[in-house]
Amino acid sequence: MVFKKMLSAFGVGGPSVDTVLTNPNTRPGLALDGHVNLVGGDAPARIERITVGLVTRVEIEGGDTEYAGVMEFHRMPVSDAFELAPKQQLAIPFQMPVPWETPVTDVFGQRLHGMTMGLRTELAVARAVDKSDLDQVSVHPLPVHERILDAFQALGFRFKHADLERGHIYGVPQTLPFYQEIEFYAAPQYAQTVTEVELTFVTSQQGVEVILECDKRGGFLSAGHDVYGRYSVPHSDAARTDWPQVVDGWLRETTSRYGGLRAQGFGAPQGHYGAPGHYGPQGHHGRRGGGMGGMVAGAALGVAGGLVAGEMLEDAFEGDDGGDFGEE
Repeated sequence: MVFKKMLSAFGVGGPSVDTVLTNPNTRPGLALDGHVNLVGGDAPARIERITVGLVTRVEIEGGDTEYAGVMEFHRMPVSDAFELAPKQQLAIPFQMPVPWETPVTDVFGQRLHGMTMGLRTELAVARAVDKSDLDQVSVHPLPVHERILDAFQALGFRFKHADLERGHIYGVPQTLPFYQEIEFYAAPQYAQTVTEVELTFVTSQQGVEVILECDKRGGFLSAGHDVYGRYSVPHSDAARTDWPQVVDGWLRETTSRYGGLRAQGFGAPQGHYGAPGHYGPQGHHGRRGGGMGGMVAGAALGVAGGLVAGEMLEDAFEGDDGGDFGEE
């Protein structure tokens, strides 16, 4: 369902913009199709540019505090400058590629609690205040994501929360200025070992880097600590793997580590097949800053990837956490 956010503060009698998506549902690596619909105002107007951009809410650390900001992370021009006549109506088509690393917002028809995504349209008019329109977007998992998430459910894990953390995972090829953390409560058969598991996908055209962070319980003589694992999965293996067995193997291999982090990042070689159905590890997980284990490399933000100001975006996202995937 497409929702609309129109700004009335543009000025009396000015042009209006309304973007309609052909389908607001998409997946990483696919596209969003739609039309930007313009209606001229009472006087001629020079449209300087029209752009569309994907925006989402990201957790950002600032000193000793953490806050949520709305970030535009991918943008595309729809039109160059042109003249819009009074009351003229235009429908400008566009097709916007969705980056492979775009985070998942919906799983098995349910919104991941904590996730939101929108397509923002910006209409820049000469000598006037810019107008914007925001449309909700739902990003569904690719088959390999779906199989892994389904395996967590099959193993008894319960979904807790999902969010986006600003930063880069050290040693992992990454194009977006944030990464997604999908958190699960530990399944009963792992409860004596771990309390929670955080799952991160970093997706490319070739496959997915799967990063696990397990909150390992302490023992009689040892404190609790986080342990990490990184695994590579090609897209082609999504349909022909026993995923509960694979994920169980990942978890058991990851939690068998002591958990010491190497400042240099991942220390083990590229993952490979071990026993049938299992993927080999890529070593320890290293970051600087906040997030998984407190070792995240900071992200440099440009125009796309910068924080978006404006009450419209905050108002549109307010209360838009949706359903809780994985809970009864």
